[in-house]
Amino acid sequence: MDKTININIAGILFQIEEDAYGILRDYLQAVNNRFKNVPGGVETVADIESRIAEIFESQKGTAGTISVTNVEAMISIIGKPEDFDNNDAEPEPETYTYTSQKKRMYRNPDDTVISGVCGGIGAYLNSDPVLFRILFVIFTLSFGVGIFLYLALWIALPSANTDLRRREMYGKTYQSAMSQRLNADGTYSPGSPTYNKGYYNTSRIGNALNEIFRAIGRVFYIAVRVLLIIFGVAFVLIGSLFILSLVLLLVFKYPASISSSSFDMNLIYLSDFLKYVVNPALVPWIIALSLVILIIPMIALIYWGVKMIFWFRAKDGIFSLVAFVLWIMLIAILAVILFNEGISFAETARTSTQKIFSTAPDTLYIKAGNRSSDLIFEKELNFREDGYNIMISNEKKELYIRPYLKIYNSEKENARVELRKRSSGKNEIEAMKKTEDLIYNYAINRDTIILDEYFTIPAGRKWSADNIGINLYLPEGTILKLDKPSLRLLHSYISNEYYAFDDKEGIENCTNLWIVTSDGIEPASSSKIKAK
Repeated sequence: MDKTININIAGILFQIEEDAYGILRDYLQAVNNRFKNVPGGVETVADIESRIAEIFESQKGTAGTISVTNVEAMISIIGKPEDFDNNDAEPEPETYTYTSQKKRMYRNPDDTVISGVCGGIGAYLNSDPVLFRILFVIFTLSFGVGIFLYLALWIALPSANTDLRRREMYGKTYQSAMSQRLNADGTYSPGSPTYNKGYYNTSRIGNALNEIFRAIGRVFYIAVRVLLIIFGVAFVLIGSLFILSLVLLLVFKYPASISSSSFDMNLIYLSDFLKYVVNPALVPWIIALSLVILIIPMIALIYWGVKMIFWFRAKDGIFSLVAFVLWIMLIAILAVILFNEGISFAETARTSTQKIFSTAPDTLYIKAGNRSSDLIFEKELNFREDGYNIMISNEKKELYIRPYLKIYNSEKENARVELRKRSSGKNEIEAMKKTEDLIYNYAINRDTIILDEYFTIPAGRKWSADNIGINLYLPEGTILKLDKPSLRLLHSYISNEYYAFDDKEGIENCTNLWIVTSDGIEPASSSKIKAK
């Protein structure tokens, strides 16, 4: 509640608001200055004070509180001191102001077409708003500049929705503007000092233009409201569905039927894989922080959507600021956790070993040893681009990872196999040690090479971006015969025109007979085999 002051006017005690008291004090000071050098001026001032007391009594009564509105109404009834008819009074050089605030620009809610921007500019500059509306139309036709300028002012200018703001907007003309809405009891009726009542002395053409602008403004307002409702509904749906999907996928792990081919990796199983990448005790915290970090912007999106639909205003600045600061803090906490865990991936090391065939075979049979189909695992992450598959066995706490197979022209008569291992660690020495710990088996038996379809990491060790590649270097013209599991190791490096691959059914429509050429390998036709 505003602070009140007790004052005595003509022997009657009144309670008056502090802002109203400032205006009344300036007014009485101006009256005293007006009649101080006039014979009988003291009696005149006393009569004016008695009249002021009568007006205040009729407005509120002695038990009421005199407001700014009452003081302004009183001044409009009695008049300004400089307008008093007194031929004997000496002219006063100063100009009297009865407002306690500086003039400021606002949107005028009492003179609106769309949002009151032009009405506010007109009131601030004491000009006809229609002139500014015409200017905005002209600027809009010039590459749409007017629209952006209007929107910027709409956002930047607050609405003059209180008496104090109206006084700041109109300045010295506030009393004249408000006098058109003055009732007999000294109160103001709803409405504004409209242009067609003569406040701006607008011509008939100006009045007609204003009516046209108002009609266009109403249509524009309806169109904007419809668009805002559409966007608001879209924001609410997007935010709600996103939050629901995150909770179902990462918390309830449903639906389990989501295909890994839809996302290049199965998001449902990603949370299970985390415990093999970071400290298992941190996994719930990482998931919870990630959920909250993703959900907070979606909640904000839903809230904005609701505001756009129902077009309401709320004092949510502090709440929004707290939510934003909390969101930044959670991101920082998650970043610190991931950074500390990510140090173990700082360096990457590679090691390689080779075995040479005693005799380069004319035909090399490539067969699978230990097969992934014989494994018991619950989940599989499939990175489709490079054929990197991770099979997760929660029961045994093991990971099974599919290696890759590449075949090159050796450009010599000898044949060899190169096993390349890669791992990451805090430093190069640790990464090198991890590569040596990777467990993979293969064997060469004359014209046959047997390759496991997966490799594993030691029990208790975290996954470190481990990978194994088998590179076969064979003379040009060597015939290759592969079984389907071996083709699965090779498929990522075969041109798509040679095969069709399906996760569930395996490799279909793909020949198992290949030949080494100068550029790599290609399907071996019977003619090429006979020519060889």
